[in-house]
Amino acid sequence: MTTLTSAEAAALAAVDETAIATTLLELLAIPSVTGSAAESEAQHWLACKLRDLGLDVDLWSMNLPALQGDPEFPGFEAPRDEAWGLVGVTGDDGPTMILQGHVDVVPPGDLGRWEGDPFTPRAAGGVVHGRGACDMKAGLVANLAALAAIKASGVRLRGRVAAHCVVSEEDGGLGAFGTLRRGHTGDACVITEPTSGNLITANAGALTFRIEVPGQATHASTRDAGVSAVDAYLPIHTALARLETVRNRTPDPLMARYGVPYALSVGKVCAGDWASSVPDLLVAEGRLGVRLGEDPAVAREQLESCVAETCAADPWLRAHPATVAWTGGQFASGRLNDGDPLRDLVQTACADATGRPRPEECGAPYGSDLRLYAAAGIPTLQFGPGDVRLAHGPREQVPLAEVVTVTRTLVLTVLRALDSGSQGRGV
Repeated sequence: MTTLTSAEAAALAAVDETAIATTLLELLAIPSVTGSAAESEAQHWLACKLRDLGLDVDLWSMNLPALQGDPEFPGFEAPRDEAWGLVGVTGDDGPTMILQGHVDVVPPGDLGRWEGDPFTPRAAGGVVHGRGACDMKAGLVANLAALAAIKASGVRLRGRVAAHCVVSEEDGGLGAFGTLRRGHTGDACVITEPTSGNLITANAGALTFRIEVPGQATHASTRDAGVSAVDAYLPIHTALARLETVRNRTPDPLMARYGVPYALSVGKVCAGDWASSVPDLLVAEGRLGVRLGEDPAVAREQLESCVAETCAADPWLRAHPATVAWTGGQFASGRLNDGDPLRDLVQTACADATGRPRPEECGAPYGSDLRLYAAAGIPTLQFGPGDVRLAHGPREQVPLAEVVTVTRTLVLTVLRALDSGSQGRGV
């Protein structure tokens, strides 16, 4: 362990664990599902918190048509009428450290599988339960708590901290994209997504696709006079499974811990409009994992070729081929460059804040905002509270102790990155 300076010790002592729990419960009570009015409500709520901390706040309504017209627009899936950007900045001129998190959450799904209302958070045994607990409102609260502790300690930063609170991460990254396009940038970025105690320095990508398979309708009693779109789709589904196997050979070492690091999954299938009719159309929607460093165009071409080759080998589909469209979120992969000092900075800060070994470095099999910041030339990694395996499910939860650990790690990271009379590592 590194011996803490007086400034570091003072800032760590100022971490308010009671306020962390209270703030998290308040934020979880806002049902900020992607694209909903409550998503905007959460941004305005957070803006008040940032102002209370003395930050200079930029809260703006994004110009959606202009952003959608940008050739690099990452796409989105949830319908929306508005999107609000929010950035709070503190400190003097100098290097800028970004602490980033998204406010949107996915829908709760089957309410019968939850213990209580998913948007009425509850704390029990040091664990907070509710939709968004780990993905990723606990991370947002850690960002706020770190800023509050630094302010309370009176430490003077030789640089700036920028809190980026973004919308629409769950369906493509519109919020982060719009924030960067507005000119909010920095010298390094920590995204407090749930990482299960690990340091995530790379993300696979994910591309949303839609496959339409034609059939020929007829009365179900004379089904042999038509062609079921369901039957026509089956060889395509089998071919997609084979493609997934091929694309997961020899993964990058950062992804070796995952059985299927670049998953190809069909998540939604719709066919037919009447039980006594042979269906004349099947629509399958899913996501294609993008390998680290792979051009998304290459990944798209492989799936399109897989579908085309399957159609060419089938008598019905040869004459009535399925079509592929790329819809919704389009996540490229992203990673922190080898040798970047941000990696060691956060690992050491975590070890010094906890007295435990440095967190292990790995990649993640899902897309995130990391790739947008990395593409903008900002060294970025993920380190945050919670277990992503509980995200998007009815048992979503986060231990408060993990939120505190991440908060303490962020405090040391910021102090050392901005050379506040601390360890002087800089970014």
